[in-house]
Parts: sequence; C-alpha cells; structure tokens
Amino acid sequence: MHEPTRSVEVELGERRYTIAIGRGLIERADSLAEAAPERQIMVVTNATVAPLYLATLRSALGDRDVIHVALPDGEQEKRLESMLPIVDEMLVNGFDRDCLVIALGGGVVGDLAGFVAASYQRGVGYVQIPTTLLAMVDSSVGGKTGVNHPRGKNMIGAFHQPRAVIADLSVLDTLPDRELRAGMAEVIKTALLGDAEFLDWLEANIDSALQRAPEALATIVERCCQNKAAIVVADEREAGERALLNLGHTFGHAIEAARGYGDWLHGEAIAAGMCMAARLSTRLGWISQADYDRVVALIARAGLPTAPPADITPERWREFMARDKKNRDGQRRLVLLRALGQATLSADYDPNALDEILAEAHRG
Repeated sequence: MHEPTRSVEVELGERRYTIAIGRGLIERADSLAEAAPERQIMVVTNATVAPLYLATLRSALGDRDVIHVALPDGEQEKRLESMLPIVDEMLVNGFDRDCLVIALGGGVVGDLAGFVAASYQRGVGYVQIPTTLLAMVDSSVGGKTGVNHPRGKNMIGAFHQPRAVIADLSVLDTLPDRELRAGMAEVIKTALLGDAEFLDWLEANIDSALQRAPEALATIVERCCQNKAAIVVADEREAGERALLNLGHTFGHAIEAARGYGDWLHGEAIAAGMCMAARLSTRLGWISQADYDRVVALIARAGLPTAPPADITPERWREFMARDKKNRDGQRRLVLLRALGQATLSADYDPNALDEILAEAHRG
C-alpha cells in the first residue's frame, strides 16, 4: 500500500482515526479498503460533485454493494427533509447496522451524511471524503454532524466521529474560485485563534495558495487539521476549548440565517464575522488597531468580504445571536481576540461596545 503524502492522527482512544492528505486518494482501492471495509456502502454526494468523482469512487470500491444519493447543491439542502431520501434508499436496499456511509462532498454533504450515520439504526460508521477546502480544513474533522433549522444554523445534530477522513487534494483542481476563497476563511480563523506562527506563514504564502500551488495547499490542510485535531482531542464535545473554533461564527451564522442560507457562502459569512469580532476586540482594548488592520488586510487578500450586509438591523442581529449554542444562562458569549493567535470565549465584555459594532454594521 502506498502511504498518503501526509497524515494527521486524531487520538480519541478506541475512536481514533487518520486524516490522509495527498493527491489521487479517491481512486486508490488500497486506501479505501482500509478506511471502508464494509460490504454495504451508501455514498452521499451532490449534483455538482457526483459527475466529477462518483464514478472514480465507485470503481475504487470494487464489487461491494454500493448505492448513492446525489442531492441538489447548496446550503439550503442542509435540512431534515434531505435526510429522508438517503434513509429511504438504505432501508429499501436492506442496509443493516454493519453498513457504512461515505460523505463525498463539501461541508453540507459531510454534516448531513454524518448525521444520517449518527441516526441510522442508532449509529453506523462513516467516512469523510471532503471535496472543498473548507471541508478539508474544518467541517470534515471533529465529528460535528447536523442540519440547519430556519431559526438557526446547526440547531439539530449529534457528535459522531468519522472512521477516517480522506483529503484528496486533487479535487481542489475543480473547485470554483469562490469556494476556494470561502475555504480560506476557516484557514485564517485557525491561525487567528491559536497559531500565530501559521498566521505569519499565511501572510507570506496566501497568494500562492489561492493560485493552487500544491505544496501551499498541502501545508494549509495539514496545519489546519493538526490544530483542529489537538482541540478536538482536548475537548471533543465543546465543553470549553473547542468553542474557540467558533471565532467569527456567532456573527457569521447570524448573517447566514438572516440571508436565508445560500446567499452568502459559509466562509464568506465567517470572514465578515471575524472582522466584526476583531473590531469588537479592538473596541474593548484587547488588540491594537494595527492588529485589527492586519486581520482585515489578510481577509481582503483572500478575496473575502470584510463587512457584513448592511441590511441586517441591530434587532435582527440580536435575534439570531440569542440562539447561539455558546450562550449560557442568558449570557451571550462571544469568541474574541486577546491577541493575534490567542482567542478567548467570554461574556465579560462591555455590551455597549457590542451595540456600537452592530449599529456600525447596519450603517455600512
């Protein structure tokens, strides 16, 4: 068996798994046989990815009992109703508790397929094969699965760790530029919340990464997975440290919910949300104006929005932020910056400063 170009271990005891990072991994029967030995396999994908990679994956899986469901593309499909055709197919085909679900797609497919796996007959195995940069560096790792509700993002779901993550960097060759940029938001987030050295590296190399230089992309995926794996191992179910991965997400999720999911890509909303979190951190005196300018400059270089849509009123901001899962005992907790590379989860901030940030966002 050929070794993957790089690998990262997620050390969770009996549920430990490997993130394989390299090119051409989807077509390799040997790596798939190790990660997915089951006879019955459900592949969940979407209408954009299926024509590109489904046939390759099915060929590599050999003569096993493989079925698939290809959903329409888009964040709007991340809902309970989208689970039904997947479960229906599994039941019609007699899939038992020894089956496996493979997620072949971006974050929406991964979260949805993972939730199907967590729910089907009270839990079956699944493998993540992410096809977007955002999914490779963030959503495919860590076992968060679920769907959206009209009143809030990711409100229905479960923690269910994958059997393996196969990050085939060659699929990024067909990723649209907008999706690549959206993935960079989660890359920048990783650096800002806990890896100042990586932030320096990004500032020097983000242009080559956006030009899809293979070595730069491989380094990005590996570094982000290493950072996230360490946080997941320390706090698998988000009781503490893992909440830091939500830097920019309280604001970003509010943008997505207010705009109806799909108008702004997740990464675009998170980019604007990080700028808002950095602005609030500056207003509180926790980081300097120069640090704030550095955050905004890097996000702008990635081709991402640095401000939210101006049509969200402060009242609407508060409505969506009130449903954030980080809130406790009526307190709105935010992930903010104490320094670049050092995030903190806190409710100990001046609420008037938050009001000012929301009012400024509405004024544009």
